[in-house]
Amino acid sequence: MTTPAERAAEVLRGGGVIAYPTEGVFGLGCLPGKTAAVQRVLEIKQRDSSKGLILIAANAALLDGWIDLPDKSGLPDPDPDSPVTWIVPATDRVTPTVRGDNAGIAVRITTNPVAQAISLAAKSPLISTSANLSGQAAAKDQDSLRRLFGGLVDYIVPGDCGPSSGPSEIRVLATGEVMRPR
Repeated sequence: MTTPAERAAEVLRGGGVIAYPTEGVFGLGCLPGKTAAVQRVLEIKQRDSSKGLILIAANAALLDGWIDLPDKSGLPDPDPDSPVTWIVPATDRVTPTVRGDNAGIAVRITTNPVAQAISLAAKSPLISTSANLSGQAAAKDQDSLRRLFGGLVDYIVPGDCGPSSGPSEIRVLATGEVMRPR
């Protein structure tokens, strides 16, 4: 029997877009190497492509080839209760559609078990942007997620957000500068 994470990975590998739980809110995502899917995420969300997107992964090894850190252990251990997304140097593999107008790429090691399972099943980091229309509140439950995005995404992954209560903080790894507070 196929698990929801395996089904999500199949959809992602086929170039699809999913909605799925993360630490604090539901996310919209795809595989970062699927340019048409990345563009579709931006269109669904009505997001300006210059802002860039976040990559999440179950572990630092899955970010190989996407981030330009000599030592992947340089990423701090994730805190399940207070997730932090880190701005780090990007490799040339990261397209402007993913990076936006930024020199670096935003990445987070996810602690949400559903998001971890999807990343592991796909053997890849995932694009992760909050499941909302730009400038509006993000979906925090399955009902609002289905109402907003049911006809726009290829699969809504069952599961709950948590353990955090909102979007992650964003910091620059090299300096610790806070770009988006909790």
